[in-house]
Amino acid sequence: MKRVDYDLVIIGGGPAGLTAGLYAARAEINTILIEKVVPGGQVNITDFVDNYPGFPDGISGPDLVKKMTDQVERFGLEIENNEVISVDLSQPIKNLTLNDRSISTHTVIIATGASPKKLGVPGEEIFSGKGVSYCATCDGPFFKDRVIAAVGGGDTAVEESLFLTRFAKKVYLIHRRDQLRAAAIMQHRAMKNDKIEMIWNSEVTSINGLTHVENITVQHVKTSDIQQLHVDGCFIWVGIDPVTQYLANAVEFDKAGFVRVDLNMETSVPGVFAAGDVRNTSIRQIATAVGDAAVAAYSAEQYIENILK
Repeated sequence: MKRVDYDLVIIGGGPAGLTAGLYAARAEINTILIEKVVPGGQVNITDFVDNYPGFPDGISGPDLVKKMTDQVERFGLEIENNEVISVDLSQPIKNLTLNDRSISTHTVIIATGASPKKLGVPGEEIFSGKGVSYCATCDGPFFKDRVIAAVGGGDTAVEESLFLTRFAKKVYLIHRRDQLRAAAIMQHRAMKNDKIEMIWNSEVTSINGLTHVENITVQHVKTSDIQQLHVDGCFIWVGIDPVTQYLANAVEFDKAGFVRVDLNMETSVPGVFAAGDVRNTSIRQIATAVGDAAVAAYSAEQYIENILK
C-alpha cells in the first residue's frame, strides 16, 4: 500500500478534536491535529463552564482547554497551528492542502465546529462572555433573578427563551418581524409565559455597558423609534454556521449545511468521520462533542486496522 504521511488527520482543535486526538494518541495511531488558531475553539471565549462533568465548582473555559491540551500532549499528540484550505477525499488515500504544503492520510476526523451568526452590532464582540451569549444551557444559570434580552424568532430562540425563564425574572424576546417563525406549540408556550415580553418589529442596534452588559439599544424597523432596555444579558439566536467551507462538496451535508454522519460518526465518504458541532446533531455542548469524538476516534481506529490487514 502507498505510504501516507499520517494514518489519521484531525481537523479542528476544539473539545471534539482534542478528545479524538487523545483517543488516537493513546491508541498509538500516527496522528496530527490541525488547528487554525489555538486549541479549544469557542471554549476559549467561554467565561465559565458549569455543566461539564467532573468540575463540581465549575471551571473557566480557558482552564478547561488547558487541562484538555495538557492531557493530549502527555500522550504525545502532534498539534500543528495551520489551516486546511481544501481536501480531496475521493480516493482511499485522502489528500489535504494546508497553507504551506499538502499531506496524505488514510482517515480524517472533521471537528471544525460551528460559529453562531452574529448581529454585527457595536458591543457584541466586546461583551461576548460578559453578558452576551449564544447558549442558554451554558450561561442561563448565571442570570438568576436578572432581566435578559433574547434575540431571534425561530425554534431555537423561542425554546431557549423559555429555558431562560427558569432563571431570569424577565426575558425580552426581540424579533424583527410581527410574528414568530417557531413551531406553533413553542409560540403558544412563549405567549402564555408571564416572564416573556415580546418586542415586535424591532432590532438590536447596540449592546452597551462598562465591564458587562447594562442595556441594549432597540430600534423599531417600521417607525425607526429607539428605546433603551435595561438588561443584564443579551442572548442571540439568529442561526449558526458550520465551519465547512474547506470541504466544498467532498462529503454529504444536511439541508442546513452540517455534515451528515451515521451512528459511527462516519460521513458519506468511507474513512472520513465528523464529531461535535460541525455534524448534524440536536444539541451542541462540550459534553456531546466529547462523546462524538470518542466514537469517531474508535471508528477511525477500526477503519485503519481493517485497511492495513
